[in-house]
Amino acid sequence: MSTHQTDTTRMLDTRGYTGPLIHNTNPLHLLETPVRDRITESYYWKEQCFALNAATLCDKAAQLTYIGGTYGQQKPTPFLCLLFKLLQLLPEREIVMLYLQQREFKYLTALAAFFVRLTFEAKEVYKVLEPLLGDWRKLRRRTREGGWRVDWMDQFVDDLLVKDRVCATSLRKLPNRMILEDLGQLEVRVSPLGDEIEEIDREEDGEDKSGRSEEDEVQEINGHDNMHVVDDENSDVSD
Repeated sequence: MSTHQTDTTRMLDTRGYTGPLIHNTNPLHLLETPVRDRITESYYWKEQCFALNAATLCDKAAQLTYIGGTYGQQKPTPFLCLLFKLLQLLPEREIVMLYLQQREFKYLTALAAFFVRLTFEAKEVYKVLEPLLGDWRKLRRRTREGGWRVDWMDQFVDDLLVKDRVCATSLRKLPNRMILEDLGQLEVRVSPLGDEIEEIDREEDGEDKSGRSEEDEVQEINGHDNMHVVDDENSDVSD
């Protein structure tokens, strides 16, 4: 275990670090200093993350039962500890994609998605994570106050794409997707709701062309009713 802690300390030391860089920085520094300190001091990190490699980390992630950052007295969740371990290991892209695309362990998918958001280039983040916007599996989340709430995979991934902070972690700002489309780095995204939106648009266009809305039809019906009342009153007068 002491070797485990020594390796982590060595990687965190900016003076002697000679390993691979992510976004021109030590990958462990993608998490903020207070969060890193709480992770390396936690029981889960010392006892459960010892000697993990890419294969055994997969087994450990399969045992996760919730996502989250820190809670209570800033205690890190196992989810956040394993994210930190992934940043230490920096597994090959193929392994990360296997984590992401397997369907048996949803928290392993969520962990891989978080790692992708932190480490991949912007256009790859969009390409890799956007398919998960159609994933509606439920996730349990540990809140900052220590309680629980229900999330969904698509919402978690959407947070990763649009928010600046997720699970006690500050995220690098992603360029707007339309900018990358204009630069030719991304194809225009087709919404899964495209057909339904087109049908709604067609219905609205039909109303505009006919010049008749539902309110117009109601007024016309009321007008007919009023005409019948007037006719009845006139016939009573003539009688």
